[in-house]
Amino acid sequence: MVDFVSHSVAQTQRCGSQLAQQLGPGTVILLEGDLGAGKTTFTKGLAQGLGVEGYVNSPTFTLVNEYEGRLPVYHLDCYRLENGREALDFGIEEYLYGEGVTVIEWPERIREIWPSSYIRVTLSYLNETKRSLRVEPVGPEYVGLMQEFKKSAFGSSL
Repeated sequence: MVDFVSHSVAQTQRCGSQLAQQLGPGTVILLEGDLGAGKTTFTKGLAQGLGVEGYVNSPTFTLVNEYEGRLPVYHLDCYRLENGREALDFGIEEYLYGEGVTVIEWPERIREIWPSSYIRVTLSYLNETKRSLRVEPVGPEYVGLMQEFKKSAFGSSL
């Protein structure tokens, strides 16, 4: 697990970009945090780190935005869903078990259908520019990835 404080939008995006360097096909990232915590900002950095060019925005009204990069990026927003059944009805399995990197905002709405392994990123608003971030691997395949992420993003400072 990695805990740290980001002091700017750029630093939050860099964190996402550094994590992206470690990701492979089928990775699922669950983003937790209140409105304005920086979930979409983190996702923008992650998408840039995966080679996505162009504008990345929150899929609040479309439920999912797809981007092409080194790996496909599927950015889902479950805020408007009531439960996992609604997510299954729109075909979320295609994203949860696909060949791209799936990033889910408001995953707590669909907790009953989470995959068994994922990376949880929790963001908290501290002030206008500062955010607390926790990046936590869930599942054995992500433990080594987290060590590589720590080294690449922070060197030996954590």
